[in-house]
Amino acid sequence: MPQATALIDGNNFYASCEQSLDPALIGHPLVVLSNNDGCIVARSAEARTLGIRMGTPYFKARRELERHNVVVRSSNYALYADMSQRMMSLLETHCEELEVYSIDEAFGRIRRPRDGDLQGWARQLRARARQNLGLPIAIGLGASKAQAKLANRLAKQTPDHAGMFDLGQCDNPDRWLETIAIEDVWGIGRQLAHWCRLRGVSNARQLRDMPSGELRAKCGVVGLRLQRELRGHACLPLELAPAPKQETCVSRSFSRPITSQEELHQAIATYVVRAAEKLRKQRQRAAALTIYTRTSPFAPGFYGQAASTQLDLPSNDTAVLLEAARPLVARIFRPHRPLAKAGVLMQHLQSHDILQTHLMVPMSEEQQQKRECLMQTIDRINRRYGRGTLQWAGCGLQPSWLMRREQLSRAATTRLQDLPVVKA
Repeated sequence: MPQATALIDGNNFYASCEQSLDPALIGHPLVVLSNNDGCIVARSAEARTLGIRMGTPYFKARRELERHNVVVRSSNYALYADMSQRMMSLLETHCEELEVYSIDEAFGRIRRPRDGDLQGWARQLRARARQNLGLPIAIGLGASKAQAKLANRLAKQTPDHAGMFDLGQCDNPDRWLETIAIEDVWGIGRQLAHWCRLRGVSNARQLRDMPSGELRAKCGVVGLRLQRELRGHACLPLELAPAPKQETCVSRSFSRPITSQEELHQAIATYVVRAAEKLRKQRQRAAALTIYTRTSPFAPGFYGQAASTQLDLPSNDTAVLLEAARPLVARIFRPHRPLAKAGVLMQHLQSHDILQTHLMVPMSEEQQQKRECLMQTIDRINRRYGRGTLQWAGCGLQPSWLMRREQLSRAATTRLQDLPVVKA
């Protein structure tokens, strides 16, 4: 039987995660803010109906939010990451193959039954996600990834579709493709959409049917592949294993400007610790690292600086990376410069399975295993009892420049102390 491709994603994912942990928020307008409570990055369906726009700075929308009794939450990344992992685990049990596309999206491959109807499968999966996780999901089905993307959009736009739409089984699919503007087609950016409209191509159906030679002259094989996908040919395979990362970056804006070198030391150390954790999770080592900082781009006298170093022996050992990064801080710090942001970039990443030793950096296999065991123990304790349970002294103790999250909800799925208590 022919196979179908599904795009499954969580509706208003950040907001839905907050509502899942606090059912009292269901049915009320809710927005989630970005780092340092800066801008609105997620809205519940009720907040959307109020006309609250994505990306609006919180300080500008604050009065309007209060007037409409909108609930405000700071970004709770630990909660969202855990809920995403739970959702992907659920989807794996309902799909033959699964590609995790983003924190709230996944492509799945499903074999169609004899009658070709997957509505029952989609209804069951939506009900299971709502019952087990408290998350509403939308499911788009098609013969290819591009078709699944369009079907997912149609599943959300039309209430009669009840959160699911099958472009491969609907009557007159051309009529539905004509309702999708060229700007909303997966893979079509602003410049390409403008180019298409100048040639009379304004929707997904017209893009599918336009002359292939003209599209190839503009976009090459990528454009042809997208066109064939729209025609129902699966040209893009599922990526079942993520490609190894080329770089790993950790950066944050400060809750207040930093003006001392010691505070910048603490910030860089904090970001190095987090980057080292990511490297170990990715099973990679870094052979080089770069640190950088800058002032606010909106303040006069902008300043930005970066410094890099090479490691003689690639490593994901936090102590080694901290030692390499610390001398670089003096090279980028300037007194009387109110620094607004800093970051760490791990570069020249290599697989954890292969380590090229260095004659000038002797380390026996026994020493290497002891360091790896120590790092694994620290990571395991911090995962079980919460990040920061075991902390490196260079990061400081509760520094005042840490990211501002005044409306942070509890991380009840990852922190024991945040579990709700029921008194009967």
